[in-house]
Amino acid sequence: MTSTEDADQSYLVVVNDEEQYSIWPEGREVPAGWKPVGTARSKQDCLDHIESVWTDMRPRSLRERMAAS
Repeated sequence: MTSTEDADQSYLVVVNDEEQYSIWPEGREVPAGWKPVGTARSKQDCLDHIESVWTDMRPRSLRERMAAS
């Protein structure tokens, strides 16, 4: 994908059961195990959102195990 195509593409923020985030091109089927969060937006807006909400990079299951110990 060229930078021009990238600038015109809208993306979704997606999250999995382990509370790990990624972006996915709007209009493509979201992979199994992932669900969209919010509405489609620019790539940079998606990345900014992820940066603001994904403050602990550890998978949810690890965080829970560590909290239980």
